[in-house]
Amino acid sequence: MNLSVAELVPARAPPSDPAPRLAVVRDLLGRDALVPYLGPGLLTLAGSPVPATPEAVAAALHAKAPAPSRIRTNMWSVAQFIESRRHRKTLQKFMADIFAAPVAPSPLVRFLAGMPSRLVVNSWYDDQFATALREAGRDDFVEIQGITRAGINYDIWTVAYDAAGQPCDGAAVEAARLVLYSPHGGVRPARNFLVADSDYVEVMTEIDIQTPIPSAVKEARTDRGFLFLGCRFHDQMLRTYARQIMKRSKGPHFAVAETSSLTRNERRFYDEQMIEIVDLPLAEAAAALAG
Repeated sequence: MNLSVAELVPARAPPSDPAPRLAVVRDLLGRDALVPYLGPGLLTLAGSPVPATPEAVAAALHAKAPAPSRIRTNMWSVAQFIESRRHRKTLQKFMADIFAAPVAPSPLVRFLAGMPSRLVVNSWYDDQFATALREAGRDDFVEIQGITRAGINYDIWTVAYDAAGQPCDGAAVEAARLVLYSPHGGVRPARNFLVADSDYVEVMTEIDIQTPIPSAVKEARTDRGFLFLGCRFHDQMLRTYARQIMKRSKGPHFAVAETSSLTRNERRFYDEQMIEIVDLPLAEAAAALAG
């Protein structure tokens, strides 16, 4: 990890030929120089039975508790509507039901689970990556999940679990070879979900000063870049989280994305954060990386 960014990342290939850039990405993953930042789009590679977009979650929640038409396609607003009208426990149960089905890890996820990564970020509610780690026989990881502060009046933002899904302390986090950080929670082992607007009120107030970000994440990012896979940043909240999680990281940064489908705000986000786009369909890039 003592090489400079210039030494780690050769000059860019022509945009029409992303293959050499993927070779660079694969090499950096093997050096533990990139933090995989996994989005819900990875579920499409696994033939997933659970929703792979916030809009799909909104539809699934709406099917359980019809929401007003003006918010029907917004996951965070529909979740807030259910919490306000039905109770937090009802929202938690609905989310647990929606994400209950197990997801078989895709070849790309299995490949990433075999990398010597210190840190991996899972930005969705499924446990595909943790499953891949367990199937590989790994017990050297911990998962840190964001939790809702609803009903909590003391300073806690996350909980940590060992490879067996049991709560663990800071000493276990420090001793772990890999930290899996799930900032929005996860369906297993304890049905933690940050999903309603109210879940993010305090987090968004504090995240700029990094209070909700675990120390292990801050330490690991210092000398690494990020690799965004299966991510969309068409919502301000998603951009804010990614920006703060990668804050003060060394770089370089990459994202697999089809530029033709990006919104103007997504393009601006990638430019501002100096994230190099590997312009390929996710399935094609996954085959090249994991092949």
